[in-house]
Amino acid sequence: MSVTILQADITQVAVDAIVNAANSSLLGGGGVDGAIHRAAGPELLAECRQLRATTWPGGLPVGQAVATAAYQLPARWVIHTVGPNAHRGQTDPRLLEDCFRNSLILAQQLGATSIAFPAISAGVYGWPGLAVAEAAARVINSQEPAWPSVTDIRFVLFSDQLEQIFRQVFTQE
Repeated sequence: MSVTILQADITQVAVDAIVNAANSSLLGGGGVDGAIHRAAGPELLAECRQLRATTWPGGLPVGQAVATAAYQLPARWVIHTVGPNAHRGQTDPRLLEDCFRNSLILAQQLGATSIAFPAISAGVYGWPGLAVAEAAARVINSQEPAWPSVTDIRFVLFSDQLEQIFRQVFTQE
């Protein structure tokens, strides 16, 4: 398994699955979520509305993951996961680990071999970058057999600071 850490625009990364740090409504928002929705085109919003009308009428719960087509993105799928919001008291790191784990399990089920993650919950949801990187590393390094075909894992980060934090955490592992 290869782990790559880079600072880039996640909507431009060619992988099988791009992970969206979504809000529970699945209907787009700010940050990574808004950027992914804009780049994918209106079909993504339409598919997310269908998911809300059928599978997830109350919204996607924190830590869960659901996949859609990627439409105009350079990927096959978008895996939407809702990170915990520290400002709302969702501070249990296991919730954050669930986002990474469930996204990887879903990627495996889809047949994806490559996946790109943002720093889930590190933006407006108030989680420190170090806590996000450590949660991701715990899941990636857990040696769980749930995602053996996912051999290319990329962390695509929006700032120098996050890139440095992720590099430091994954170098120590």
